[in-house]
Amino acid sequence: MIDKAYAVTMARYNAWQNRQMQDAMESLPLEALTEDRGAFFGSLLATANHILWGDRLWMALFDGGAGPDVGSAESTALCPTLAVWSAERFRTDGRIQLWAEKLRSVDLHGDMEWFSASQGRQMRLPVGVCITHMFNHQTHHRGQIHAMLTAVGAKGPVTDLIFMPEG
Repeated sequence: MIDKAYAVTMARYNAWQNRQMQDAMESLPLEALTEDRGAFFGSLLATANHILWGDRLWMALFDGGAGPDVGSAESTALCPTLAVWSAERFRTDGRIQLWAEKLRSVDLHGDMEWFSASQGRQMRLPVGVCITHMFNHQTHHRGQIHAMLTAVGAKGPVTDLIFMPEG
């Protein structure tokens, strides 16, 4: 379904998008970041926190490292400030990129099994579907952030994969 090049490209894209998103959010006062804007997770910071939480959850499954310290219900409050979020986002993006670069073809085949707390059951899916889902989840929620940023008058990030800078 996917190959290492896909994972490496999407890891780079994720980090690029998060840097742009951070720059746009840094231009806003705290009140603008935390105001409920009617999005699924409410505010800009809450949505950014949820993306970070999801990335940590998936990475724990993929690389066996640490996962988030809170459950999904608390995912929106993972980091209390943009500064804390920015530091944690930088670390997590690095983790995702290192993981993608170390992937071998054999790592992309077969099924993954885990207990999903949100579903309350054991899950079993092809690893390629799980990896694709992680990157799709990021893109989906960053789209919500893009809409919220432009609604408050901030410059929305360039999101087209074809415009990602080289290397």
